[in-house]
Amino acid sequence: MRASLIQIGVDEGESVDSRRRRAASLVREQSGADLVVLPELWTTGAFAYEEFAAEAEPLQGPTYEVMAGAARDAGVWLHAGSIPERTASDGGSGADDGPLYNTSLIFSPSGELAAAYRKIHRFGFDKGEAVLMGAGTELVTVRLPGPATTPGPATAPGPATTPASATTLGLATCYDLRFPELFRGLVDAGAEILVIPAGWPERRRSHWTLLTQARAVENQAYVLACGTAGTHAGVPQAGHSIVVDPWGEVLGEAGSGEEVLTVEFDPGKVAATREQFPALKDRMLGLRPPGR
Repeated sequence: MRASLIQIGVDEGESVDSRRRRAASLVREQSGADLVVLPELWTTGAFAYEEFAAEAEPLQGPTYEVMAGAARDAGVWLHAGSIPERTASDGGSGADDGPLYNTSLIFSPSGELAAAYRKIHRFGFDKGEAVLMGAGTELVTVRLPGPATTPGPATAPGPATTPASATTLGLATCYDLRFPELFRGLVDAGAEILVIPAGWPERRRSHWTLLTQARAVENQAYVLACGTAGTHAGVPQAGHSIVVDPWGEVLGEAGSGEEVLTVEFDPGKVAATREQFPALKDRMLGLRPPGR
């Protein structure tokens, strides 16, 4: 399986529309990948709290339309990172003046929305995202079919395909990384690849590296964690998008600037690792594996 993590730079001097177009272009360039991932809140910047309300959009808004087209053109599974989602009012008026959510969008190679995940753990304690956005309540997984082939780009002549293995993605976002019980729940739901878009700050980069490896090792799963480059509302970003295998080995890591990190790996290693070292079967507390 080939995954491309797009560590896009967020520059306050660039408009949201311009960044959407640029992100879509970067997605289309990954046409040989099976899975492409964008970071958290890359349209606004994860720390640009004052922009959340102004730039919030409905689920099927401008970012949805642009990313659906990019996924279809590239013929890839696309985790389009997250957006500030504005929901309809509870009053039934139909107006988009309800709560905001930090919502991730996942598209199939045909450009269909396969899943949406609302971030459960909001960062900020008593300010920022924690008070401006609502909390999600549902764990979300996405099954990538196989053994099969992944279509090539829509504009390619002929049936260009890439072998792909069946696997299940478990979705989380940034601050969720600090809460291991969420990932146990995803594993119990069948997750083998944990996908984590983020807007992680440079000042806590050591935690980013530590926690991504910890989540991989304790869940015997791949971790694909995609951060941003640049500075969000004066907060320098860590970058350093990372791919970690089920044994905690770092398969690839980006630097601090804008770049695309592409890594190839075998999803079958998850089942092999869990069989070779069946630690998950010895769980005694909390959620239990299916069938126990």
